[in-house]
Parts: sequence; structure tokens; C-alpha cells
Amino acid sequence: MELKKPIFIIGSGRSGSTVFHEILSEHPDFYWLSNLSSIFPRFPVINKTLMMSIDLPIINHVIKRVIKPSESWNFWECYSKSFVDPIRDIVSSDVTIKEKREIKNALFQLSTKRRNRFLGKIVGWPRVGFIQEILNDAKFIHIIRDGRAVVNSIINVDWWQGWRGPSNWQRPELTPAQKEEWQKYNESFIVLAAIEWKILMDAHEKAKEKINNNNFLEIRYENLCADPVDTLKKAIEFCELDWSTKLYGKLKKVRLNSANNKYKNDLTKDQIEMLENVLHLYLIKYGYE
Repeated sequence: MELKKPIFIIGSGRSGSTVFHEILSEHPDFYWLSNLSSIFPRFPVINKTLMMSIDLPIINHVIKRVIKPSESWNFWECYSKSFVDPIRDIVSSDVTIKEKREIKNALFQLSTKRRNRFLGKIVGWPRVGFIQEILNDAKFIHIIRDGRAVVNSIINVDWWQGWRGPSNWQRPELTPAQKEEWQKYNESFIVLAAIEWKILMDAHEKAKEKINNNNFLEIRYENLCADPVDTLKKAIEFCELDWSTKLYGKLKKVRLNSANNKYKNDLTKDQIEMLENVLHLYLIKYGYE
């Protein structure tokens, strides 16, 4: 079975990857996981039927109102228990023969004659080494956003586990240096979220080092918001696809606003100072200072 150059959108989470995924999924060559894949992870043919349906005139508009591109964690968990919520990034040596066989088979079954390029979105750990062990020609698009905006967003979602402390979250135990940094700021949850972002960005940098430059693209979320057409054209070129006018139609329907400065209104002066102190070197590194 052949899976030709699948595309994976990756990032720390809360970085704009969801809207980018939704826009890119409009390209007629892509097939992707939907909420149906979460409900019926062992039956890829159901999602495949959906992919064929959205290419049919008249009914496709109705279907798209109900079915959206999804990370579909249930799908991945069905084929790999380590994939969804590991304590560390998963790498090539974590892949079992069973996982490799079943994931390739499931993804292949999702494809249609018209849609033969897989588009997936995975946030948190990059999982690049794990994916490349299974799909050796996979390509990755890393969505980057200002860490201050990411942290402000993380502490406002229901699923963040940092409130329970670093001994009970889905990340590794803090190193002595990280623990000292957290305690320096009276165990601030904002600082803990900032440390988590740094942990994930370090993991993405480490994964990036092992990827051929031709298979890795970085996109800044604010650039997508400021110039969506140019940014998408670069992404489509990276994917080795032709531009589709359907992407223009999708852009008219979505609201792109970086909201990178929202943290200034949501956090106190002291909280902002803590956040910027903890992220200082990373903000410089990624050009946000």
C-alpha cells in the first residue's frame, strides 16, 4: 500500500493550527480525519464515504456544515496506545510492528481515488520520529505563535492539567532548573504553563533536527492572519500540490485574527512581567521580542 507524502500539521497547541487545518483541508487532493473517525475509529470506510460525499454537488455543502476536520484522538488511540497522551515525545524506537502495519492500513483505507494525500493535525508533542518510522516520506508543517499568547490561551481551556501541578500533568517531571524557576515565582500557574510551552518547543526543535529541510516548514500564525493567501500558497507549494481556488472560498468564511496581544488585557501587570521573564530567551529566539 502506498501513502504518498502525507502532511502533518504540528505545534504546541493553542497556536492557530486548528484554523490552518480547516483551511488547508479544502484542497481537493486532501483527505483527512473527521469527527466520524473518532466515533468509528475501526471503520475507516465510513470516513472514506464522507470524503467521497463532500466531492458531490449539492449535498457537499450540507455535509460540510456538520462534519469538520478533526485531530480525532480516538482514531490514533485505537491503533497506538502511546500516541495520544505520552509523558514524553514518542520516537521511532517506540513504534511496534503491529502499530506500523495497522496505522498504515487504516490511513490507506481512508483515501479515495480523487483524494489521495493525507492531511492530519497533531498538537502537543511533535511525534515526528514516530510518524516518520511509519510513513518515511511524511512532511510536517509547524505552526508557531507568540508564547505569551499561547500561555494565555492554555490557562483558559478546560482540558489543561497544569492546575493539578507538574507531578500530575501529562508532561515530564520538572527538571531541577525548571522546578527552581517555578518556585521562584511562587508556583504560579502562568509560569507553569510557560514552562510547558518551552518544553514542547524544545521537543519540536529536537525533532526538527532529524528531518530533511524539504520535509519541514514553519509557519507563523500572525503571518497567516496578516497575509493568508501568500502563506497558504507557500504551504501548498511545500505540499507539492497545485493551488486550488477552493481555498479562496474557505478564506472568506473564516475569521483570522492573531489576538497575540490579548494577554495584555487578560493578565495583570505582575503576571505579564513574570511571563515575559520566564519566556525571555524564547521570545528572542522566535522573534517575538
